[in-house]
Amino acid sequence: MKRALLLFLLLPFLAAQTPTEVEVTAEPSHHLALENEYVRVFKVEVAPHRSTLMHRHRHDYLYVTLGDAHISNEVEGKPPVDVKLADGDTRFAAGNFAHVARNLSRQPFRNVTIELLQDEKWRQMPSHWPEESGEKTFAGGRIKILFVKDGVRVSEVNLEPGAVVPSHRHDGPYLLVAITDLDLRSDVEGMGPMPGKFQSGDVKWLPGGYTHTLTNVGKSSSRFVTVEF
Repeated sequence: MKRALLLFLLLPFLAAQTPTEVEVTAEPSHHLALENEYVRVFKVEVAPHRSTLMHRHRHDYLYVTLGDAHISNEVEGKPPVDVKLADGDTRFAAGNFAHVARNLSRQPFRNVTIELLQDEKWRQMPSHWPEESGEKTFAGGRIKILFVKDGVRVSEVNLEPGAVVPSHRHDGPYLLVAITDLDLRSDVEGMGPMPGKFQSGDVKWLPGGYTHTLTNVGKSSSRFVTVEF
């Protein structure tokens, strides 16, 4: 009888200790930056020694880390996982889970999270990319294909000051995520030069359907990620 009474008295306390799950769109550290039929992009920032709410990812997603980070990834129903990330680390995560991201460092944990809204359809489709891995180097620059998932190709581009990405074509739309500050010039075939300045963490949706070269006209090295559809 006493045990039953004690359990009854503890129930409200235990319920208060159970994290309430929210949708990623309602999680205060996730700030919606861009949304269209392909993606939903969030800028994420978690203060030092703070954590997100328990939130659910219903879609596959990838994230680009901004600055070095040390977090505890606490997936619902699983033991916490200690994760160390370097500036620019770009990783893929299969969706349909809920978790808390706990910042263990003295620096803000920042990333750009990109949900793939058509993941279920793309997962069933054969890949159409002629290249799914590899690295291309040229004077002062490098393009490395990081991975292909759900029909999306993700690459990292590094450009020294003055370096030019040789002429290439984007048949489909793509997303650019700035890891560093960028000062670029896009010379589009038939259209002429187009300047592009970005701060670290900025995202830009580009429609594709054009051929261009890309030049780092800034005084610092440039580093960014492209997500091609």
